[in-house]
Amino acid sequence: MTRTLKWLLTPIVAFTVVIGLASPAAAVTFEQKLGQLSAFTQTNAASYDSWNSARQNQGSWADYAFNWSTDYCSSSPDNPLGFDFALSCYRHDFGYRNYKEMGQFSANKSRLDSAFYEDLKRRCARYNWAVRPACYSLAWTYYTAVKNFGSVAAVTQADIDRAAELLPASGGGRF
Repeated sequence: MTRTLKWLLTPIVAFTVVIGLASPAAAVTFEQKLGQLSAFTQTNAASYDSWNSARQNQGSWADYAFNWSTDYCSSSPDNPLGFDFALSCYRHDFGYRNYKEMGQFSANKSRLDSAFYEDLKRRCARYNWAVRPACYSLAWTYYTAVKNFGSVAAVTQADIDRAAELLPASGGGRF
């Protein structure tokens, strides 16, 4: 390339690079956000894992303007009888809040509640076989509360006490 041609092209290339870097990224469309929200709220473990990874790196998802707020399991215990339901409740809040903000809640509520139940059951499966019945009982109770009332706040102490009756008499040791 001749020196004159280089001299003419250099400012053009530099200007193109600067304009390209300064231009904002294309905004996330409603359809793109809805598609990603759907991917984050399916009933399978891969969907949960994908959502949890995004939760841990929310900055990477800033363009989607997701609502990441949560009150975990509302006024019900996040860890009833020592079973850790907090992240399952968090993902459920994520689905509820974002679908409501997008005006798509009623069409997705049933799936969100089912995903919540599947998350809880997967969590229960990690515990010792002796205490799993109590965990599964609580999972069912939390699920039916959100299914019927839209919130786990409907879970009562009597519900937790019934599940506690399923725990081994010794009650010792880690789940």
